[in-house]
This record gives sequence, structure tokens and C-alpha cells, in this order.
Amino acid sequence: MKVRSALSTLALVSGALFAPGFGVISGATDANAATKISHATATSMFRSSGITWSSSGGCSDRNNPTCTSFEQLNLDTAKGAQTLKSATGCALNITGGTETGHAGGTYSHWNGYKLDYAKSTCVTNYIKNTLSYIGARPGDGAPQWKSGSGNVYADEGSHWDVIYYNCGGC
Repeated sequence: MKVRSALSTLALVSGALFAPGFGVISGATDANAATKISHATATSMFRSSGITWSSSGGCSDRNNPTCTSFEQLNLDTAKGAQTLKSATGCALNITGGTETGHAGGTYSHWNGYKLDYAKSTCVTNYIKNTLSYIGARPGDGAPQWKSGSGNVYADEGSHWDVIYYNCGGC
């Protein structure tokens, strides 16, 4: 009886995975298949990993460019920050999230794919000595490094601008 139950469960799960409209398997793009989280969920995740955040306006309103918001952040982006913190052992302070005021595009801050980090010697040394330099970013010429998982770190002078295509090996 247990084998039959396991086979039935497997058949149901397989059917659900290949059903029309189910995430990436149905042909959805990464941009619309991402799991979004709330500001509260993100801050809880960051707090549990020892990641801090700050904003020039001292606020978290997504529609205010002087705030730092995590509303509608991709779950993989939050996990990517946790992976970075764990891998570096550095103090990590997020200075930009999903708030308005950043450049647009599919893989943008607003769409939950990017975070900005305050510069520190520890973080900068880790990025430059561990990741692969991939050249200047088209448009603004910011030097870029790519992680083994494909996430891209751009040195924007005053901060690191990171695009998370995935959670960085979480």
C-alpha cells in the first residue's frame, strides 16, 4: 500500500510540475516567475543573517527615492544577500532596494533583482579577489565582476550595485 501511495503522490506532483501555467516549466521568463516577498519578510531575513540596511531618508516607502524599501524584493535576491554575507564574513549594509529612483529595466531594483551595498574594504576585497572581472558596464562604464553563479557586481563608485539572477548558490 505504501508503494502505491508514493507512486500516486509522484504522479500528482509530476502532473502539477508540467501543467500549463506553472512557472519556468511552462515557458515563463525568470522575470515573471520570481517569488516576491514583503519588506517585513526581507528585513527579518536580513536581521537573522546580521545584514544591516539604511536609507538617506530614514524610511522604507517604496515610492520615495530617499527611502530603502524591500517591498516586492525577489526571494532569491534576499537569499543572495544572505549568501554574500555568509561567503564574505564582512559587515554588509544595504543602501538601496526596490524603491523608485533607480534605473529601469527587467532586471532592475524596482523589479526586485538588485540591491545596493555600502562600500567597505572587506566587501570590495572579496569581490575583486574572488569574482571574475568582466569589464565595464555598457552605458556608464562601471567596472563589473561576475560570481560563479552568474550574479553581477558593479562598482558604482560610492556603492556596489548587485544584480541577482539567482540566490548565489544558497
